[in-house]
Amino acid sequence: MLDPNFWQDKSNSKKIIKEKKLYEDLINSHETSNKKLKDLDDLNELALEENDENIQREVADNIKELREAVKKNEVRCFLSNEADSLDCYIEIHAGAGGTESQDWADMLRRMYLKWSDNKKFRANLISEHKGDEAGIKSSTIRIEGDYVFGWLKKESGIHRLVRISPFDSGARRHTSFASIWVYPVVDESINIEILDKDLRIDTYRSSGAGGQHVNTTDSAVRITHVPTKIVVQCQNERSQHKNKDTCMNMLKARLYDFEIKKKEKENLNMESPKSEIGWGHQIRSYILQPYRLVKDNRTNFENTSPDKVLDGEIDDFLEQSLYQIK
Repeated sequence: MLDPNFWQDKSNSKKIIKEKKLYEDLINSHETSNKKLKDLDDLNELALEENDENIQREVADNIKELREAVKKNEVRCFLSNEADSLDCYIEIHAGAGGTESQDWADMLRRMYLKWSDNKKFRANLISEHKGDEAGIKSSTIRIEGDYVFGWLKKESGIHRLVRISPFDSGARRHTSFASIWVYPVVDESINIEILDKDLRIDTYRSSGAGGQHVNTTDSAVRITHVPTKIVVQCQNERSQHKNKDTCMNMLKARLYDFEIKKKEKENLNMESPKSEIGWGHQIRSYILQPYRLVKDNRTNFENTSPDKVLDGEIDDFLEQSLYQIK
């Protein structure tokens, strides 16, 4: 029986409803797959009896589709950690190399936004520092949807691009780097203690989109958590108060992620969160010249269609990373 106070705790009820939906989808998909397998088994027996090659080919095609459906269910079973059901922030920072790396950072942001759009998730721009000539120096986006953090949590690290530079008149090949950091959006059910004395709050004039008002007032907010040196910033709202609220939520998320990584390191002897996003931790290479290939350095999974990957078709990479138990 449902607790009479269930709906009063909005954050907890939302979390439970998300979990319920996941389990219902898994059960329904499992039952559908079992029924389809039985039907295909009967159809295959008929095809063998009548020696009908057309039906045999139809059965083979359907078996292939069934395998894909079962694989998707298997992957979703890996989304069982405490934070997997939460929304997430994605921080993108261009590496050294000026315009080249800044353009690459913008390409990565577009890739995740396209992926979000393909999934029918909701994405919001939180902050942006534009590049000197093109692209972005840094940007933070928030993506909301079912199990977003669970899907994207392994994307943190260094992404490397090799291509013929569109900014080089000599058409030479360049290598560019950008860092990605994914961390969960914490809700009210997660208690993170933040002391006022540990914060340094700065306001500044926004440099991003938002109209004349945003660019002529000190509406942007930057908060530094002094003990951990974590810095968060927001400039997407016209109101300084709203930007500060968003910053505090981001800070809670960063501190929560920090504690998760700390526990994982203690329990599983993992790398520290700082080294995970360090410049030496390259997780994926996107090669456009002299050949075309996207390769994940952790799973060794490869895709020879980088244009599709950069258009947001990254599910295969995300699934392979979930299979890795670290």
